[in-house]
Amino acid sequence: MIDYPRYGKHGWRRWMPSWKFVTGTFLFFVASVMGAAAIAYSRVDVPNEALSAKSQNNIYYWADKTRMVATGSGTNRQIVPFAKIPKSMQNAVISAENKTFWDDSGIDPMGIGRAVWNMAKGGETQGGSTITQQYVKNNRLDDQSQTISRKVKELFISMKVGNETDKDEIMAGYLNTAYYGRGAYGVQAAARAYFNTDAEKLNPSQSALLAAVLKGATYYDPAGYPEIDPEATPENNTVRATKRWSWILDEMQKDGHLPAEERAKYTKFPKVEGPKKSANLSGQIGYLVSTAKANVKAQFGITEQDLERGGYEIYTTFEKDKVDKMESVIKDVIKENIDPKKRPKTDTHVQFGGASVDTATGKIVAIYGGADATKHFQSNADSTGAQVGSTFKPFVLAAAMKDGVRNPELSADQDASERKILDPDKSLYNGKDDLEIRRYNGEIWKDENGDEWRQSNDEDASYGPISLRYAMIKSANSPYVQLGMDVGIDKVRNAAVAAGLREESLVKGEVPSFSLGVSSPSAIRMAGAYATFANEGKQNDPYSVEMVKKSGVVYKEHEAKPKVAFSPAIAGNVTDVLRSVVDDDRGTGRKARIPGRAVAGKTGTTDDNMSAWFVGYTAQLSTAIDMYRFDDDGTKKDRKFEKMYGTGDQPTIHGSSFPSRIWREYMTDAVEGMPLVDFPKPEKLEGAQPVFGGGAKSPTPTPTATPTPTETSATPTTAPPTTTAPPTTTPPPTRTPKPGKTTCGVWDWDCNNTQEPGNPGGNTGQPTTTPPATDTPTPTDSATDGGGNGPGGGNGKPDDGTWIP
Repeated sequence: MIDYPRYGKHGWRRWMPSWKFVTGTFLFFVASVMGAAAIAYSRVDVPNEALSAKSQNNIYYWADKTRMVATGSGTNRQIVPFAKIPKSMQNAVISAENKTFWDDSGIDPMGIGRAVWNMAKGGETQGGSTITQQYVKNNRLDDQSQTISRKVKELFISMKVGNETDKDEIMAGYLNTAYYGRGAYGVQAAARAYFNTDAEKLNPSQSALLAAVLKGATYYDPAGYPEIDPEATPENNTVRATKRWSWILDEMQKDGHLPAEERAKYTKFPKVEGPKKSANLSGQIGYLVSTAKANVKAQFGITEQDLERGGYEIYTTFEKDKVDKMESVIKDVIKENIDPKKRPKTDTHVQFGGASVDTATGKIVAIYGGADATKHFQSNADSTGAQVGSTFKPFVLAAAMKDGVRNPELSADQDASERKILDPDKSLYNGKDDLEIRRYNGEIWKDENGDEWRQSNDEDASYGPISLRYAMIKSANSPYVQLGMDVGIDKVRNAAVAAGLREESLVKGEVPSFSLGVSSPSAIRMAGAYATFANEGKQNDPYSVEMVKKSGVVYKEHEAKPKVAFSPAIAGNVTDVLRSVVDDDRGTGRKARIPGRAVAGKTGTTDDNMSAWFVGYTAQLSTAIDMYRFDDDGTKKDRKFEKMYGTGDQPTIHGSSFPSRIWREYMTDAVEGMPLVDFPKPEKLEGAQPVFGGGAKSPTPTPTATPTPTETSATPTTAPPTTTAPPTTTPPPTRTPKPGKTTCGVWDWDCNNTQEPGNPGGNTGQPTTTPPATDTPTPTDSATDGGGNGPGGGNGKPDDGTWIP
């Protein structure tokens, strides 16, 4: 069959193959190649998408939808669907790289041949690949090597992909995986890197430049890469990019993708953003991202593993100007007052935290998590263990207005229907220092060791019987501790949770100090809970993420779920009392005033100056600021709080000092430009009446008889104090103890419960919103805010700092 050397031929003819032999050999070779190709094609499998091709980061946005930061371990890429890629971008790469894309089979044999020939000669490697081949190289093979084996492999896979995969998918896959320089993979990241816009908003001129950059960012990015190649200067790159940009626009016109009149518009090179430094999580950004991540996982059910895979666009509620303002105010206070080098024993490891929440919606618009998220990792806006002190008292007052005080003569199952709703102005409680605290039924409260609980006030100030409004103004402890016992610690806890505090952040048990803020909610939750009062009793959980997108499509959105925590009357009356704390010249919160704005708020200081707070709100914005000091930089697992005596060169630290100043300076700027909105006038509390309490054991009530003239004119055992001004409310009729009684209880409405020796629970029977002269504490008009939360001024702890259950 093979006549070679040729039989019967002599000389040189014997060694010349016949035309039949040549033809046969060629056909055999072609058939063999085609057979091998067919076998190879039939056996080749299209690989799954490479993991690196799907690797993306997460993009976080400010409330105004401007970009905050890109995070995650993934590539700087955000995959967008085909529908979000403008036609101008598709046409630009088609005109520049593969004019027959929509019609070809996915390969360019001539181009591949040229590339193979050049590589075989040892010359410069070159392209010649179709868009389909580049898609396979980037998306399926994840192999950028310039080798014959890779080219052959790419060829067969591209043929199969070209025949079996939709062209739209190929185009989207290519544009989403291609590298555009500046660390940007994919058209969305490129649009952001070069034009600070989204891919779907690219115009033909911008699209042409991105298509030009695809030829090689090192030489076509106008910013230049002289550190890679001295020839890649900004000037040289701009010249190269301009020429290719113009040529691509011309090709787009020739190919019918761009009308002549529109092409004529693009004569000026598009404005390109300068390269930005790689994103990091330093400063406040890390705290914002960690807060938003926690919200995404809790609110939308996206797991940590999902977030690690990347590809999410997370639109937060944080307002950059407010975040910057809160940070700058706190930094100024630290710079001016906190000096660890000068006062290492008092100013080391001082921490501040803050959070600001929109009162109507619960949006967290700003937080301050600490000096730097890359150095101090735990966010001070979140739970830190810092007790909130007297900022907790408004929840005690709200519980008294909502649930009322208990009748000591009734059993627990009769309790609910027989409670007395409390009026904050007409009700008087004993503000005596070192007050003996009693259970609601009059029994002296004792701890597990049998020790009586005596509640002190800050600076040992003693007020006598005072209204609950004035007790809030002066932040007197003893009235609110006894009020909490009369209402019930369980009801106080319920009110705090209803307002928005997390139950797990509240201490367990029924200790009297619960009402004085021995719990440690976060600044975010405190701001949110006070926002409930500003929002007329409607509670919204604070949230930091408005919307999440995946591949450019809305994945999840925040759903508002407001709950009614209190009636508008209760919320309005709490707000009105908290306004007095700020507006009254004797109030501990007077330093938080904002000229021209209605402000309500409360100071808080805990035992031994361990922490200090100010939480307050306008009609639109609620903000909590806290301050405390650790025994380390916040990284130790078992860190402890330190006393702040002498911190900032101040004898003591109260909520009325640095926290109030920070709150006022931040809020003054934060609400500037907002409408001047006053709080609604407080509604009358339905069924509210005077309550007279202070720990006296209540005797069994007897039917009230109509007082005789003699009884009415009876002289009390202790004369009521004189006042410098008439009371603002009408006092009830004077009442006399019944025969055989020397004291009057909370529920003895027909009894004049005058304060007598040995009766710390007595009252004058004269409700007032202006304190009587005898109530003025010493020192006069103290600016402190009720520090000290337990017996003898403690927080429910004996002197050794251990808890009393």
